Amino acid sequence: MSMLWSFFESLAPTVRAEEEEEAELVDPQKILREKCSATQKCSKLQEKLNTCNDRVNSRTQTAETCVEEVIDYMSCIDHCAAKTLFHHLK
Repeated sequence: MSMLWSFFESLAPTVRAEEEEEAELVDPQKILREKCSATQKCSKLQEKLNTCNDRVNSRTQTAETCVEEVIDYMSCIDHCAAKTLFHHLK
């Protein structure tokens, strides 16, 4: 079996990533989203979301949800990150 395997490797060598390279992989979208959440526009939307969450969580019975605030906040972050995301991809 080892002879067959060595023959196969000689025909189609495999390329293996080094362990150090794999450990360094970071999702650029995650980094960009963190940076974008710190912008003035997105941080104001996050404050609105936090206020809504506090209001909803302080009540025992309410039909209110913070869906609109979540959508606004995530849209702001995604819109900001999308501007430069593809420049960070290899």
